[in-house]
Amino acid sequence: MATAADTAGASSAAERGLFDTDARLGALTLPNRLVMAPMTRNRAAADGVPQAIMAKYYAQRASAGLIIAEAATPSAVGITYPNIPAIHAPEHVVGWRRVTDAVREAGGRMFLQIQHGGRIGHPDNSGHMPVAPSPVALPDTMFTPAGHQPSVVPREMTVDEIRSTVADFAAAARNAVEAGFAGVEVHAANGYLLHQFLAQNTNLRTDEYGGPVANRIRFVTEVVRAVADEIGAERVGVRIAPGLTVNGIEEGDTEEIYPALIAALSEIGPTYLHVVFADPDKPLFHDIRRRWSGTLVANPFLAWGEPLPADGGKAQAERLLAAGADFIALGRSFLANPDLVDRLRTGAPLNQVRDRHLMYVGGETGYTDYPTLAESRAA
Repeated sequence: MATAADTAGASSAAERGLFDTDARLGALTLPNRLVMAPMTRNRAAADGVPQAIMAKYYAQRASAGLIIAEAATPSAVGITYPNIPAIHAPEHVVGWRRVTDAVREAGGRMFLQIQHGGRIGHPDNSGHMPVAPSPVALPDTMFTPAGHQPSVVPREMTVDEIRSTVADFAAAARNAVEAGFAGVEVHAANGYLLHQFLAQNTNLRTDEYGGPVANRIRFVTEVVRAVADEIGAERVGVRIAPGLTVNGIEEGDTEEIYPALIAALSEIGPTYLHVVFADPDKPLFHDIRRRWSGTLVANPFLAWGEPLPADGGKAQAERLLAAGADFIALGRSFLANPDLVDRLRTGAPLNQVRDRHLMYVGGETGYTDYPTLAESRAA
């Protein structure tokens, strides 16, 4: 595997620019170093089939160096919220194929994030009792078609269920490639199932999947290995969120989990590691960069719940590149600006994200109706 100085085919961190036209990510050559981060938007059908409006949304943003499509569930029991997409049935493959075809025709490239919700789910959303490493409920309500309801206590997964879930991820990855994606991102962050196995407060197991760090990282590494074996490691990325407490997660020993996990992932060789809320001012980011010799995708923290910075995160992105990141994943900036790359390149003003609830309510409003710069000037 390449050394950190050679990652992504760039010569050195100091020479990397957001708008490099020949950045390498696995087998892909990307036209810039800006990645559209995966963002749940709840525009799929109730059965998880991607809809035509999703093809339009992603095609509008095809100028991103890479689009990582929103989290898709690898099984019915893994469903989190209403109207999220899936990737475990033939009709899901057909629906996603319409999306990838549209993006390809617009000149773009896509990975698909695969996510199992674990305890973040509800029978009213999936028709199943959520499963998790241990029977520890989410300390929050769950949104369902009937509104917010108390979270349920998940059922502890058996070892056989753990193994079948590993197989579900591998099958989902195969489906994603069949649907036209260039690769997949395994979601091991933000408090969902894989992250639940990593954290001490959600993993109370005493078998080979619980207790010491070596056991708690086992499920994640088994999933990533199975996915890599299925579609090739060069088509696989992994998303992590060290120290993030979203969705009630308390890792407990972050400083021990991630060195062990990175070492285990390095043996598998996925094409990139994607770090949520990367901060170039924190030692943790530099420790991850030192330990991970492959391509590093960094997602900067842009004050979630507050307005986007006027530059859409460009300054933070450039600082992360200078600190050793290879690609920068931006979320809300791409959500509100379909032509974000051109706007950042030229210093043009950005659209701000409109009402936050519009991210999730369905329909075109707050989804496909954000204007490009040219459209704004013509109005």
